[in-house]
Amino acid sequence: MSSMEDEWTPTGWLLTKGERDNHSTRIDAQHPGEQAWSEGNLVRALVHGATYFAELYERLEATRAGDLVLFTDWQGDADERLTGEPGSEVAEVLGRADERGVDVRGLVWRSHWEKLGFTARQNRRLGQQLQQRGAEALLDMRVRTGGSHHQKFVVIRHRGEPSRDIAFVGGIDLCHSRRDDADHHGDPQAMDLAKEYGPTPPWHDVMAAIQGPAVFDVETVFRERWEDPTPLSRNPVRMFMDRVRDLDTSPDPLPAQAPPPPPVEGGTHVVQILRTYPNLRHGRDYPFARGGERSVARGYVKALGQAQRLVYVEDQYLWGDHVGDLFTEALRRDPGLHVIAVVPLHPDLAGLSRPPQLLGRRRAMAEMTKAGRGRVAFYGLENHAGTPVYVHAKVCVVDDLWVSVGSDNFNRRSWTHDSELSATVVDRAVHRDEDGGMHGAYPLRLRLSLAAEHLDRPFDARVDEDEDASLLRVMADCVDPAGMFEQYAATARALDAWHEGGCRGPRPPGRLRSLQTPRLRPLAAALALPSYLALHDPDGRPRPLRRRDTF
Repeated sequence: MSSMEDEWTPTGWLLTKGERDNHSTRIDAQHPGEQAWSEGNLVRALVHGATYFAELYERLEATRAGDLVLFTDWQGDADERLTGEPGSEVAEVLGRADERGVDVRGLVWRSHWEKLGFTARQNRRLGQQLQQRGAEALLDMRVRTGGSHHQKFVVIRHRGEPSRDIAFVGGIDLCHSRRDDADHHGDPQAMDLAKEYGPTPPWHDVMAAIQGPAVFDVETVFRERWEDPTPLSRNPVRMFMDRVRDLDTSPDPLPAQAPPPPPVEGGTHVVQILRTYPNLRHGRDYPFARGGERSVARGYVKALGQAQRLVYVEDQYLWGDHVGDLFTEALRRDPGLHVIAVVPLHPDLAGLSRPPQLLGRRRAMAEMTKAGRGRVAFYGLENHAGTPVYVHAKVCVVDDLWVSVGSDNFNRRSWTHDSELSATVVDRAVHRDEDGGMHGAYPLRLRLSLAAEHLDRPFDARVDEDEDASLLRVMADCVDPAGMFEQYAATARALDAWHEGGCRGPRPPGRLRSLQTPRLRPLAAALALPSYLALHDPDGRPRPLRRRDTF
């Protein structure tokens, strides 16, 4: 493989300022010209909540007076232990940091009523406990009706040591059930899911650890929300109860924003921060996103428009015609394109919520399968005990050149209705393969690392071999996209056959189970449709975009 770094340009894959199409934001103010991304970064994928929580704990414990910690959360549990040990609870770690003189600020989604299956009480408890320790953690309900703040990120900036600054962006909340590892026995501090997942649901998730100038961009996302003068809630009952509970509802001014951290030595990662904000109150709210921002959707549209070889997806939800159409267009345009999607084996909820979720999945899968004709495959995961693994990751790798890790799912809600945050990366360390294709080191490493786990191929760096070389050696038959497509299919076939045969004999290696398009009777689909469109996958676009059916 020969280096193509000098020939590589990110412009064909990343959005320009004009393509972001948000004239109210300052996220790209420090970028020259039409550039809407940061150069010279180092990004590491942290696979599994246990991996992320362990590093987050170490980073937070290392903060000192004058440092700044900013975080957002969709769901927060004050007592979730980052390492499993007493004293590593989320509220305790953040509270200790604030007591050391660290400036700790948080924006936690207020959430809907817990009797509807949401986490208002837990989120409020996290905010209360942090406020009691001196940190300023506020409950934020500046969302559309039925919507949420779904962004999950942490920013740590160090006074006088910008080279240590770091941001974590992805799908992992600071809450129960997330602290699982590669064995997938689940987090002992578990939340309830559908019965198929057992008492401690196995959980698969990913965060991106970002170092370099892009940390500044992630920090700007927090600052824009924090500095929004709109009241945190317009509900008079909530406002009254906040006063009764003596909750802080007025954000104090943040310290002046420090310049971007310096480029990382040897950092070849170009990072673009993409977001979703809905059209809130017909463009009157969100002073940083009048009429909303849909750069997450636009980023996917641009990247999948370039796809030629393989789109690899791991996602909690893969729903709807809008998402399905994006894939079907790519599949029809290029007959050599393959798509692999890893999603939950079962929806996370049972009862009345399950048919709308299955309908959403069907609307995406059916047309993709038809358009792909043998080039599209859907899988779920199970652990070695046969318990399904809940796939909560939000990862997309396109042609080993473009990667997205974030909070957004492949559905209309994530692309238009809730607040979301995603970090997309193209790697300037680009190499040409023997067949003439190109790949970036970071995208290929992430794809093969995820595949190694799902195929049960552990790899360890030897004394005379770095981790990437070890990974490439173990996963040699998956470097080529067509080879990985076949390896996934063969592994799933063997495991499916073992289950169908009564689980007799040794269990085949791997964790992949085949998924077919859900079947719903016409009446069941018709009854599920209103709930699906209004509650599960609503549309947050301005009316002109709805009429044109664009983002």
